[in-house]
Amino acid sequence: MPVTELTHPLAKDLLTSLRDRDTESPRFREYAHRLGLLLVAEALSDIDLVDVKVQTPLEGGDGHELGRPVVAVAVLRAGLGLLDALLTLVPDAAIGFAGLQRDEETAEPMEYYSKFPPLAGARVLVLEPMLATGGSLSWAITMTKERGATDITAVTVVSAPQGLEVIERHHPEVRVVTATIDDDLDHNFYIRPGLGDMGDRLFGT
Repeated sequence: MPVTELTHPLAKDLLTSLRDRDTESPRFREYAHRLGLLLVAEALSDIDLVDVKVQTPLEGGDGHELGRPVVAVAVLRAGLGLLDALLTLVPDAAIGFAGLQRDEETAEPMEYYSKFPPLAGARVLVLEPMLATGGSLSWAITMTKERGATDITAVTVVSAPQGLEVIERHHPEVRVVTATIDDDLDHNFYIRPGLGDMGDRLFGT
């Protein structure tokens, strides 16, 4: 399973601001958006291109366009924190939603809502900021595969080794792009040192 951990200095700076417990929701959302731009750019760094002709103000020239459509699948609700960044870079991307919540006793995902655009032939970016146990992301990836997705990249902010192992086991062909790989999970299955509950911090809940 290919894993890309961002090394850009801006990514490290933004991640530190997200980790800070004193960062309040408005600034947290802003930092998440900025980091999301770097994550999405990396996640699309290997997408196919097609050659096109373009008319510049001076003359005709050669150019390129994305060679396949892009679909974002946001794992609710924290995945919404990366969605604006993706749409900033790819405004015509289609959007799907995977509504999964974690059972607090078993840490297993439970589906409560899903809605997907056509996925066949698209580069599908599954947005799941916190890759902890891997259950929610693995489930969301399986859901996209069942609907025809074959070119899938997972985009996360913080990943735990246990979650990466689950994705490797069930979806070894899926690339994971993450801002950082943290140390471990605590007894409540939260990533350590992590940044807390990203959904709560994004939305002030």
